[in-house]
Amino acid sequence: MARTAHPAAYDTDFAAWSEQQATAIREQRWGAVDVENVAEEIAALARSDKNAVGSRARIILQHMLKLRYQPGSATRSWRGTMREQAARLADVLADSPSLRRVLDARLAKAYAQARRGAADETGLPLATFPETLPSELEAELRAALDEAAHP
Repeated sequence: MARTAHPAAYDTDFAAWSEQQATAIREQRWGAVDVENVAEEIAALARSDKNAVGSRARIILQHMLKLRYQPGSATRSWRGTMREQAARLADVLADSPSLRRVLDARLAKAYAQARRGAADETGLPLATFPETLPSELEAELRAALDEAAHP
């Protein structure tokens, strides 16, 4: 990256700021590092990965519920979505194994959201779906993640 006489500001050109910060860190020019904003961006990356874990688990569980309670309406798209989300979730967990704890912690919330989403999408009453995550559905989710991690 070419050096500029005027460093990019975090709030006005994020891409240029990011490149400048990466260069300053690599070159160990600690005085040029915007410590507060770099720290915030690193924390935001962790939050983003944590949110992805819950979101992808919710999507997988929602499709599993739809398949289980409306098998006659199943489409290839549902299965494709489940495989895609499982692959992406498996990738996140492979890159950051500590996020398995996040998956465990967020499964109940993800299931509650999946349950509501499945009711909305199928038109079935919410009471059709178990209130808590059935152990066999959790096992199915974990099997899908294992399969995605080891194709």
